[in-house]
Amino acid sequence: MNGPVIRYILGYVLKLEAALMLFPCITAVCYGEGEGFSYLAAAIGTFLLGFLMSHKKPKNFVFYLKDGCVATALSWIFLSIFGAVPFLLTGEIPAVEDALFETVSGFTTTGASILNDVEALSHTSLLWRSLTHWIGGMGVLVFLLAIIPLSGGSNINLMRAESPGPSVGKLYPKVKNTARILYIIYFGMTIIQFILLLIGHMPLFDSICTSIGTAGTGGFGIKNDSLASYSPYIQWVTAIFMILFAVNFNAYYYILYRKFKQAFQMEEVRCYFIIILAATAFITWNILPLSDGLFDALTQSIFQIGSLVSSTGFSSTNYDTWPYASKTILVLIMFIGACAGSTGGGIKVSRIILLLKTMLKELNSYIHPKSIKKIKLEKKPVEHEVVRSTNVYFITFMLIFAVSVFLISLEGEDLVTNFTAVIATLNNMGPGLSKVGPSANFSHLNAFSKAVLMFDMIAGRLELFPLLILFHPALWKDFYCARKTAWKRRRGEK
Repeated sequence: MNGPVIRYILGYVLKLEAALMLFPCITAVCYGEGEGFSYLAAAIGTFLLGFLMSHKKPKNFVFYLKDGCVATALSWIFLSIFGAVPFLLTGEIPAVEDALFETVSGFTTTGASILNDVEALSHTSLLWRSLTHWIGGMGVLVFLLAIIPLSGGSNINLMRAESPGPSVGKLYPKVKNTARILYIIYFGMTIIQFILLLIGHMPLFDSICTSIGTAGTGGFGIKNDSLASYSPYIQWVTAIFMILFAVNFNAYYYILYRKFKQAFQMEEVRCYFIIILAATAFITWNILPLSDGLFDALTQSIFQIGSLVSSTGFSSTNYDTWPYASKTILVLIMFIGACAGSTGGGIKVSRIILLLKTMLKELNSYIHPKSIKKIKLEKKPVEHEVVRSTNVYFITFMLIFAVSVFLISLEGEDLVTNFTAVIATLNNMGPGLSKVGPSANFSHLNAFSKAVLMFDMIAGRLELFPLLILFHPALWKDFYCARKTAWKRRRGEK
């Protein structure tokens, strides 16, 4: 394991986080809030540690997938720990486990909160909460690949470890150019939504927080009722962009470079929109008797479906009061989630497609035992390795899900609360149902349950394995042997 490179990357991550903390400082100046001093102190401390870790460049920049996984997992853990410090310094979230939960939820773009009164926070902290969504949405390491001078041909391992979906490839021959084009698309869409919200007379600060929260499909609202008090126009704009940010960004790359045929041939994207349309039609019909007419029912259904399928977590109504059939649909799309290669969470539409096609192939083999049929996605044969990794991912996902539900059930909450709390955090959705529904939060859970859900949030955002690898004994044995060899070389021993 290449420890010096991992240390170097972690140092850059901390320096980036320190730079991001300056934006809340600017907000504090604009609103005359004293909380800015706490953010400035946290930024200085974070930068100094990051500088100490990254000032010495490694001699060897080559690293493998396991190194990328370790660097990614540790980066998100470091981000969360140091990102929680301002909340503690300001005293706005005084409990360590609560501050850490809120920050992990922010960076992983989950949107699950422990705050009973969001509006009691300063503008400074409200911006920081939303900003964690924006940098966490596309990925902090993808951002670093776009700006820092990492050399060597192994950079794709960082992107594969952090980017969601069953497989990650390059849009350009160089990974740095791929990372840049992704962030250009990401930033451009954020600006467009921001402008459209301003046109709808949404206040400037609200527009900024809502835009960056939507872009990262995070869902931290700055109002206690999330987006329920805003106009239908603002809800529609937000719903549309929640859905768009959960589309595979490769589609936007094809459209940007006028490769329209390739964009519209993406099977995953087509299935994604079919799921949204079908769920919207059913829920609109199902909640129509509870709504103020067809338009209101359509607005609420498309907003909540867009919010949950994209794993954003904004709410415009208390959908926990909807009929059981509608709530069942919402739970199902929580499992499915967004497209691969997007900022959204969930199992991913592409994995669901592969799992269904694998099942159909297995059924066909019973009928035609001698037939040889390849699984195809977007008219291209899928390699066996991708199918195998998809199956392993699903098994691992369900195992972590089952264990997590059991662990938090020790607290004594009802099954619906436990079940949806885990699915909401493991899929980075935000609110669940019952006591963790849109009108409630996660503050009533004890520290152990919050720790379990924090693990789920990071595991879900990193596609499970980059975090799980930290618990593999062979990894640390390899690290110990590498450090021992380096120590002997420094001493001139053979």
